[in-house]
Amino acid sequence: MLTDDFGRTIDYLRISVTDRCDLRCSYCIPKGFRNFEVPKNWLTFDEIKRVVTAFSKLGTRHFRLTGGEPLLRKNFTELAYDLSQITGVEDLSVTTNGTQLAKYADSLYKAGVQRLNVSLDSLRQECVEEISGCDSLNKVLTGLKVAKEVGFEKIKINMVPLPNQNINDIENMIEFCIEHHFVLRLIEAMPMGVTGQNTQYVDLQKVITELKTKFNLTPSVKVMGSGPARYWQTPNQEFSLGLITPMSQHFCATCNRVRLSVDGTLYMCLGQNNSIHLRPLLRDNCTDEELESTIKQAIKLKPEAHNFLDNPTQIIRIMSATGG
Repeated sequence: MLTDDFGRTIDYLRISVTDRCDLRCSYCIPKGFRNFEVPKNWLTFDEIKRVVTAFSKLGTRHFRLTGGEPLLRKNFTELAYDLSQITGVEDLSVTTNGTQLAKYADSLYKAGVQRLNVSLDSLRQECVEEISGCDSLNKVLTGLKVAKEVGFEKIKINMVPLPNQNINDIENMIEFCIEHHFVLRLIEAMPMGVTGQNTQYVDLQKVITELKTKFNLTPSVKVMGSGPARYWQTPNQEFSLGLITPMSQHFCATCNRVRLSVDGTLYMCLGQNNSIHLRPLLRDNCTDEELESTIKQAIKLKPEAHNFLDNPTQIIRIMSATGG
């Protein structure tokens, strides 16, 4: 297994297949942003498969495909299928904004994708448009419906509560998720790039105090994935609410993941700049042993914790450039 200098086992790799997106969420990509990575610098599918194979040989078992919006990458479902066939890949999931989900849900399911995380910040059309820059609500709701119909049972809704925008929509979202048997995850906005730094995060410790009383929520003992969320559940265990709290109650001591950006940069932490570039190595026809050795060296660069609170302007790269 991969272990960093602080005794944490790194068994989770998040892979960005594109930094591009068809939405412009207010906490992610700035309006008018054009500084996307050029396609010639994207890792090819064969290069991504080499990295995943190397990580799996080193003990990593959980892999998530993300972006940007991953379903915008041509032949994405073919990549998902190839990755699902690699020995050691036990858990393959996808994070998507849902706008393309109706079109690709069936092929994703058949490709071996086991879980979906779908971003949705409100059930009000005007609010979705205000946050995402696009009237995408009906597309996302249709995509969720199709995903259930084709067989996906593990669907999580990712919601970023924002003051004066969707903070009052949380209860409606909980009721929606209870009705459709989705897991809801609330995520604190992080100061990544100019958009994140201009976004005020909602302290979820205060939010859960109200929600646990209204919905009779208790801490969950169920394992709901390989990520950092802390879960609460209803007494009948039919609904689970996850909280991802990098700002109010960080989870750095148990962090088990690193991120691979579309250009082949392996980032050790969202809130630090520690990284190593794998693309030059891959394009120089490195051996498998050299690739695995470099990954091991990279894990040693993983910092003990992020620095969002002490230095909120440190990370100038936007979330889309890192991989959500």
